Amino acid sequence: MSDKAVTADKTLFTPFNVIAGFIIIIGSVITILRFTGGLAAVTNLSDNNPWGLWIGFDLLVGVALAAGGFVTSSAVYLFGMKKYHSAVRPAILTGFLGYALVVFALHYDVGRPWRLPYPFIIQSGTTSLLFEVGACVALYLTVLFLEFTPAPLEWLGLKKVRALIVKMTLVLTIFGVVLSTLHQSSLGALFLIAPSKLHPLWYSPYLPVYFFVSSIIAGLSMVIFESTLSHHYFAEKMDETHLSENEGVTLGFAKAASFVLAGYFIIKIIGISFSDNWYLLGTSYGIWFLVEILGFVALPSFLYAVGV
Repeated sequence: MSDKAVTADKTLFTPFNVIAGFIIIIGSVITILRFTGGLAAVTNLSDNNPWGLWIGFDLLVGVALAAGGFVTSSAVYLFGMKKYHSAVRPAILTGFLGYALVVFALHYDVGRPWRLPYPFIIQSGTTSLLFEVGACVALYLTVLFLEFTPAPLEWLGLKKVRALIVKMTLVLTIFGVVLSTLHQSSLGALFLIAPSKLHPLWYSPYLPVYFFVSSIIAGLSMVIFESTLSHHYFAEKMDETHLSENEGVTLGFAKAASFVLAGYFIIKIIGISFSDNWYLLGTSYGIWFLVEILGFVALPSFLYAVGV
């Protein structure tokens, strides 16, 4: 056996590749079962429980984690924080990939994925919250794609087209912020029409506000996470501007996340007071609520504040 063959074998059968290959095989089998046998073949969903844990993760959590694009672009282009400009392109790319994966995952979640475009071209349920979510996600995905295109257009040497897109940056940013605000908050509004699905501690008329504010927190945190990993593994491929501004981006976004988390903690307390649910904090669900608020809101806010 030649040295090249030995090297190829060592490169191919790494622990990561073996685990990833196993996941891909299992996922492929489940995918075949899902699209040949329907949702009933791979889930335990019913009319009483039409949404499972997975759609709650990929739609509600995934969309929030992809909010770094609109948070960063609005900070730079709307609020004039030019010192964070180096984070715009990777944040927009992360947001675009995140929203694209959400749309891809929806093909698994809905019963008949080929009918996803129906609300837009056949029967528009304009009074439906899900219609608003779908319309905003589709439009914002288009906006993110346009905001990202200057990078590939630059590589392709299409200077005139790139210049046109760059001139549209401010308009695209404003449009993207409006769309993000609408659909991030409307995801919370979905639960306003189903109070029986939520415990009173989590049900609140402020749910749209909770979802929107938490998406800002998730977006800021994802930019910090992505920036940290990028500068750790790809530092040698970055220019001096990105390398010199990395610390400022991390510290600035961490400071912002600390303030937003503190604000989120306050509005959650206001929500409990408004609903007069203080007595529920002594129940078993109340303990989990305190774990959420203290462990995943107050503590991160404190750690961000100490870190900066």
